[in-house]
Amino acid sequence: MLLLSVPVWSSDGTINITGSVTAGTCVVTGSGTGSNKSISVSLPPVQTSALTSSGEVAARTPFTINITGCGSGVTKATTYFEPGATVDVATGNLLLQGASSATLVEIQLLNGSGSSSGGAAFSPIVLGAGQASQNSGTYTLASGSATLHYYAQYYATGASTAGTANSSVQFTMLYQ
Repeated sequence: MLLLSVPVWSSDGTINITGSVTAGTCVVTGSGTGSNKSISVSLPPVQTSALTSSGEVAARTPFTINITGCGSGVTKATTYFEPGATVDVATGNLLLQGASSATLVEIQLLNGSGSSSGGAAFSPIVLGAGQASQNSGTYTLASGSATLHYYAQYYATGASTAGTANSSVQFTMLYQ
């Protein structure tokens, strides 16, 4: 005898989705060298003796993301640093890129001053975490503009060895 299987469906719940579409975003520029949306941060060279054990940091270097031309509906902004191959999800820092990279060194991003909620100055930003857990500060706009302050620094994961210390991370601006 041939048995036929008949699928049975039932409704188990509802997913409600909310969102908004805005008329435009802000213009993003940064400190240092680089064009719109490309920000270059040059950390000064440090000796391996400055990074001899896990947790040691050196060469805290400021950088900014400037936003201008925001519409009247935009009152706050935060930076979401995207997850990717350069992010060490165990530490929340940036991994070094390149064959001649220093070892046991990562680059840590920190909040600067001026955030209006969360992300106190010099608190680490946890790269690879979800938006709500990343700890990136929120900045209030004035006349459609804001300067978002951040820092980058070397972060030792052990006794470092000499080499280059290059990395990158993509970011997305989030507006409220």
